[in-house]
Amino acid sequence: MKTALIGLALLAAATTAQAQKLAIAQKGDTTIVTVTNPTKYLILPIEEDSIENKVKLDKGLPTDTWMDIRLARKKIDYNVPFELGGGKKAIVKILGLKKGDIVLKKMKLSDVWNPVNTDYYRPVYHHTPSYGWMNDANGMFYKDGVWNLYYQYNPYGSKWGNMHWGHAISKDLFHWTEEPAAIARDTLGHIFSGSSVVDVNNTAGYGKGAIVAFYTSASERNGQIQCMAYSTDNGMTFTKYEDNPILTPFDGLLNFRDPKVFWYEPKKCWFMIVSADKEMRFYKSHDLKDWTYISAFGKGYGAQPNQFECPDFFPMTADNGQQKWVMIVNINPGCMFGGSATEYFVGDFDGKTFKCDDTPDVAKFLDFGKDHYATVTFYNAPDGRIVAFPWMSNWQYANVTPIKQYRGANALPRELKLYYKDGEYYVAANAVNEVNALRKETKDLGDINGGGEFDNLFPKTDGAFEIEADITPDAQGTAGIDISNDKGEVTKVYLDMKNNRLVMDRTKSGLIDFGNKAVPHDIEKEYDLHEHRGNNTPMREQNSVNYVNDFALGTWGPLKLCGGKTYHVNIFVDNCSIEAFVDNGRLAMTNLVFPTKPYNSLKFYSEGDNATFKNVKVYKLGM
Repeated sequence: MKTALIGLALLAAATTAQAQKLAIAQKGDTTIVTVTNPTKYLILPIEEDSIENKVKLDKGLPTDTWMDIRLARKKIDYNVPFELGGGKKAIVKILGLKKGDIVLKKMKLSDVWNPVNTDYYRPVYHHTPSYGWMNDANGMFYKDGVWNLYYQYNPYGSKWGNMHWGHAISKDLFHWTEEPAAIARDTLGHIFSGSSVVDVNNTAGYGKGAIVAFYTSASERNGQIQCMAYSTDNGMTFTKYEDNPILTPFDGLLNFRDPKVFWYEPKKCWFMIVSADKEMRFYKSHDLKDWTYISAFGKGYGAQPNQFECPDFFPMTADNGQQKWVMIVNINPGCMFGGSATEYFVGDFDGKTFKCDDTPDVAKFLDFGKDHYATVTFYNAPDGRIVAFPWMSNWQYANVTPIKQYRGANALPRELKLYYKDGEYYVAANAVNEVNALRKETKDLGDINGGGEFDNLFPKTDGAFEIEADITPDAQGTAGIDISNDKGEVTKVYLDMKNNRLVMDRTKSGLIDFGNKAVPHDIEKEYDLHEHRGNNTPMREQNSVNYVNDFALGTWGPLKLCGGKTYHVNIFVDNCSIEAFVDNGRLAMTNLVFPTKPYNSLKFYSEGDNATFKNVKVYKLGM
């Protein structure tokens, strides 16, 4: 989303009725910043590799909350705004600063925070925050023609911390307007992931159509507890429930988070599903405030190890007319290529227990890339649609991707559909149809027999395009597309028929070294991903320590999920991502890439005598 985003225009406050004054004093370990006639913001310089300082706007209230901010000690990477709250005087307290720290000289007052994009890898058509850190989508709902997206957000830096619910709204799932953070970190803890419902029957007592949000408050003191807030202005602002928390773990469980609430019509009540370490727990309520434990599911199911997070749960009608229930479970770790991933279970729900159709050892993934996580759906989507939004990153390297101004993007929104194949139910996740409106220019390449090369597809490219083709590989060969630039950086996407799989190889895609990590020599086999990596594995030995690159690898997904001998493929390329969908999302694959120059060339290639690429089109995408 390359709209006007972040700019670090640090304008001192303009003329005001009374002059502003900033005074800094240090008392022991505490720095006290006193602002007379405060501007809207105190602009704070950030150094990403610095330790965190405790920072608080001190109003003398029990609700005053410390934030963790990596203030600049020796150098400035970027700046963030810290709201001063109005009034005639504002007092900001900071713990842990030393006299020579650069932040003491460079913090400034301003009434202006003008986000103008400065980051090379800002996506063109994917949602990102204007600045700061973003991870899980949460609390999403649709109402009165507006899609409301909330997300895990740190307004004080581009690394994880200070979890708030950020907020953006859209009428088409692509053009997003950033709103102020909707729910802020408080004395109960970070505001972790959760969900929202539209309370059309006023079961909670806040009015018909009120938005009721559920989230996890997380802190060392309180652990992970479930809380509630409500909105009477369609989700723009929330009031926290005065009797929070509404739910705590009955067994003192540490990992107890991410409540997903849904209405269950057969019993005329609400249900909540909560991730509880390595299982999911169900609760029910009639008023959204008092919750009763019902059952649990998931221990020992799916990919292992399987720390459960960010659940979703909803009914779907399959293409054979049968209704089933689908449970989305985001796991970390558990991805077949390392780190975090999204899996799902299909079965039946009777208002008490969920019974999975598959045996515990079966793992079904919603996406076979490495950068698809925390996938949840919108509540109340129109026309019975099930629309999901993934976070596009992986916890193995999310904090160190080569981006400064913001970190974290949403992958393409996907519409989920259930289909029946070979005696099993599967969920297809295809890019929503609204993406077609982004097609600004079309190059019709027609039919390509065997292969072909196309350079400089779109002059003055910004690296945002879509490839569409019907590919028929040779029965035992390979048919693929190299997506590249003139610097030799390339991501390879190909159908490997010998192994019956789709592969995306990013080992030479551009910047890749930020994913390096050192591991002990004797556990090399644990990271031996030879069947997932390209021919040149990035693992190397140095000083008897193995260095594993968690980023520079290839991912693959099974073509058995698709049907026939010809595969319809849509590949979406943006500044820092490639997403492939085969046969309308029966097989999906999402990976970040960081080419140092935008991709603008394609090479179609094949092995075998009978491979063809038909109906090939390339669309330039834009907002």
